[in-house]
Amino acid sequence: MSRRVRHHVNPFKLEHQRAGVGRVLLPSDPKPLEVEIGCADAEFLFQRAVTVPNGHYVGVEIREEWVDKVNARARSEGVENLAAVYANAGLDLEALFAPSSVDRFHLNFPDPWFKRRQRKRRLVTPELAAALARALRPGGELFFQSDVWDLALDAMGVLEEEPRLTNREGAWSFARANPFGAVSRRERVTLAKGEPVWRMRYLRGA
Repeated sequence: MSRRVRHHVNPFKLEHQRAGVGRVLLPSDPKPLEVEIGCADAEFLFQRAVTVPNGHYVGVEIREEWVDKVNARARSEGVENLAAVYANAGLDLEALFAPSSVDRFHLNFPDPWFKRRQRKRRLVTPELAAALARALRPGGELFFQSDVWDLALDAMGVLEEEPRLTNREGAWSFARANPFGAVSRRERVTLAKGEPVWRMRYLRGA
């Protein structure tokens, strides 16, 4: 019997206040590294691995059930350059990735946490933005997308204030399209309904 996978997770619950996670071990070859924060089923990364096979792909996920499913799928399909790791991105990012080691981060449709009292649970905080900027190599990219306007605007407000990140579309500007040849499950459903997706692309400076 398959386990039920939770759709929303409170990152402040004691069970997710993890400590002691180690570096993600990667091959020593110089292939670019792309990381999806909150990868869920990692459909986006699986498509990236097909579209751009000359790369390494890591999904960071707080729901251990999804991590097991993603890694099982990668093994069964022989996708050797993709793996998921169980971690709380809000706390563990610096432990997982060395400074200037990541070529691109993807943040696809994070939980919106609509209620005012829940907004502290939102993924994009000044602390996360700083950790992402440290982990990105100079010239590396952060790609964000959401179907919730309020959440996207909140995230943009945080990212615009991180001094190491520059909005490649211009300050306080959204990107027009997803340029990566991969579509997450949430994005596919949203577009099928004719609803908008709010996207951002930030580059790390030297």
